[in-house]
Amino acid sequence: MSDKPLSCVLLADRHHGLTEGIRGLLETAFETVVMVADEKSLLEGANRLHPEVAVVDLSLARDSGLDWLRTLRAQCPALRVIVLSVHDEETVRRAALDAGADAFVLKRSLATDLLSAVDRVRGRWRGTTTEKELVAIDARPETSTPKTETRKGTNGQ
Repeated sequence: MSDKPLSCVLLADRHHGLTEGIRGLLETAFETVVMVADEKSLLEGANRLHPEVAVVDLSLARDSGLDWLRTLRAQCPALRVIVLSVHDEETVRRAALDAGADAFVLKRSLATDLLSAVDRVRGRWRGTTTEKELVAIDARPETSTPKTETRKGTNGQ
């Protein structure tokens, strides 16, 4: 995990109860955690605050689409985006990564995987890779399906 706090993370989730728990985790790695609860606030916050990382619930947009992710990626290309989801299907993971997410973390694995994903997308990962930890993948659909995935190249590899 990180040796020192990063400046700012944007946390976007409609579920306030879960957001509070995630905020607690992120406060150990960031000086500032800004919470938003909708797509419009996410896009405005990213453009105004220029956070290093955004942690976003896949179901943030009510239409269940990934247009918010494509827009976020287009408007803030340097922003590292970690998508959270309750969905464990390969098609969901692949869609998020293809739309521009830097990492995908299952909500049931937040306690063990979120801060590792933050370190990974920031290029600060120092641990070994196991099934419970992060696995770098490439963009081909035939790759393995670990609990947490990152796009190849997000940490300079």
